[in-house]
Amino acid sequence: MTTGSSSASRSTSDGISTYLGEERALRADRLGTGGLLLSVLAATAPLMVVAGVMPTTFAVMGIVGQPLLFVALGVVLILFSVGYAEMSRHVHNAGAFYAYISRGLGGTAGASAALVALVAYNALQVGIYGIFGFEVSGLLDKYADLTVAWWIPSLVALVVVGLLGWLKIDVNARVLGVLLVIEVILVVIFDAAAIGDPAGEGLSLHAFNPDTLSGAGVGTALCFCIAAFLGFEQAPVYAEETSRPHILVPRVMFYAVGGVAVFFALSSWALTVAAGPSKVVGVAQKESAGMLFSLTDARLGGAFTDVLHVLFVTGMFAAMLSFHNVVARYTFAMGREGLLPRTFGRTTGSSGAPGTGSLLQTAVAAVVVIVFAVADDKPTGDPTAPVLHLFTWFGNIGALGVILLMAAASASVIVFFARRGAAGAQSWRLVTSALAGLALLVIAFYTVKDFDVLVGAGPGSALSWVLPGIIGLALAVGLAQGLYLRSRSPEAHARIGLGNEAFQLDKAAQETP
Repeated sequence: MTTGSSSASRSTSDGISTYLGEERALRADRLGTGGLLLSVLAATAPLMVVAGVMPTTFAVMGIVGQPLLFVALGVVLILFSVGYAEMSRHVHNAGAFYAYISRGLGGTAGASAALVALVAYNALQVGIYGIFGFEVSGLLDKYADLTVAWWIPSLVALVVVGLLGWLKIDVNARVLGVLLVIEVILVVIFDAAAIGDPAGEGLSLHAFNPDTLSGAGVGTALCFCIAAFLGFEQAPVYAEETSRPHILVPRVMFYAVGGVAVFFALSSWALTVAAGPSKVVGVAQKESAGMLFSLTDARLGGAFTDVLHVLFVTGMFAAMLSFHNVVARYTFAMGREGLLPRTFGRTTGSSGAPGTGSLLQTAVAAVVVIVFAVADDKPTGDPTAPVLHLFTWFGNIGALGVILLMAAASASVIVFFARRGAAGAQSWRLVTSALAGLALLVIAFYTVKDFDVLVGAGPGSALSWVLPGIIGLALAVGLAQGLYLRSRSPEAHARIGLGNEAFQLDKAAQETP
């Protein structure tokens, strides 16, 4: 059997085909420090966070000390990154989370983590189509006097993202980089304007006062804010596509976490300064997602605000593309190791991109958007439904999944180095991983406990258990698949998490007389 001119295959005693050839490995040397950093940071969608997440957190939780929350979360995620980054020096796999977890906690746990990651990152990516379509239809109505249903621009963006997913990752990095840099510049301009023209209370540092974090809503506010960081943990996903993964991946993770924490802490503080610490909650409750734009309009004028609206949309597009690339690579890694059909474990043509994984993610997104479009296509329906439902529901499902994966990865780091007899040499990294894991479990607890608040459902709503139950179902199905492979196909089970290393072992075995 052949799979192309540059590949071959053989079957093991368990009937598991191991494919040899370049289409089973992602192309190396595509990304340097800059390209990797931009690819990772694009998923954080800084303008979407400043214009969407921050006002929502102020409004829903009524907590002024949001800047302090970003600092605290930055500390937790840096502690997490210490062990996670060290793990990245030993494991290079496009299935980052599940590869790390399988190396520490075993192949069965790895199979479960793989499915949770696939569901979580798909949810994060697909959810953005809701708010993207809603914002684009609003812009078309305002500036072009054109009424367009939200799902039309969502589906157009879906096609464009899918096409870009087939291109070389360095091309994607350039697209993401341009959009990200412009976003950051505009937010920095707002921050400077707010500091230069504060509300009546002046340049108050009240938002950094620990007293502002008292109350029952702090745990839930952490759930809102941690979603703003999601993206930094994706750096190891691109490890196979860098020239020096053992150096670049840890470097980029620390740059990303530190930069995001400082940037969002300062930007959320700028919002309190522009509105006034005593009034910021009230303004957020009144303006909602329009808070940032009303504050910029008053200080920087309508033209700047119009540009901000447009970049708000392009920033969401960048986040969708970034998450799409991650999902495609998780799909590729799972296909390569037999957790998904083998056809998903191949790269495409000269681009070296995981094309079949990209197609699968595009298809999943299309189905979900169409389902929500049909469900919300009612004359008396809520025009904000795609934002309140598709974006909010799926965003929080994805965030919960990633939080649990980070907690499991922290435990895996400890077990991995302990089993290798390196617990003494890595002791301080194991301590930071333990602290981070405990903190992440606390955040996961509050996420599940207050899921009805996070998705805007009423008390006792079935959504409070159905939506997080999706992650629970993925975890259970993944465990069942891992147990099945362990009993019926031990060789396939042993390959979980090996990624390109298994490919290299197969290649060496093929070449050995």
